Amino acid sequence: MNIQIPNWLIVLGGCGQIFTALIYPYIRHQVFDWYNDVKQLKPLNQEIAKTYGRYIQGLNFSFGLIAILIPNDLKNATNLAIAITGLIAAYWVGKVATQIAYYPMYEIPKRKLFKIGNYGMNALFVLFAVVYSLLFITNVFNH
Repeated sequence: MNIQIPNWLIVLGGCGQIFTALIYPYIRHQVFDWYNDVKQLKPLNQEIAKTYGRYIQGLNFSFGLIAILIPNDLKNATNLAIAITGLIAAYWVGKVATQIAYYPMYEIPKRKLFKIGNYGMNALFVLFAVVYSLLFITNVFNH
């Protein structure tokens, strides 16, 4: 397969992933009032929810750093490139599938900024899923 994914697209995706990690606390607090919902859980479940939130934030940031710092290594068709791009592709494809399957039933607050942000974030998630899926596929076929 001879698809060439330009480094600027990989770096752009990396910047977007770091953006999602940095904006995540704002979205949880301002858009979804997540912390008040979590306070209704038992203490252990509160800590589990917060820990998983940090994992998500950390993964998004880490995936972004990898994309920005070593874009060539993500497309060099080595075993590690296949493993990393496959992992990141599965992560973002899973996120997009979850968005489609479960999130439409929830109401985004009515503020125009939040509605626009919702479309923007979903566009980023699709971009990440497409870029990393293409990287994974090209790595597998070029291995």
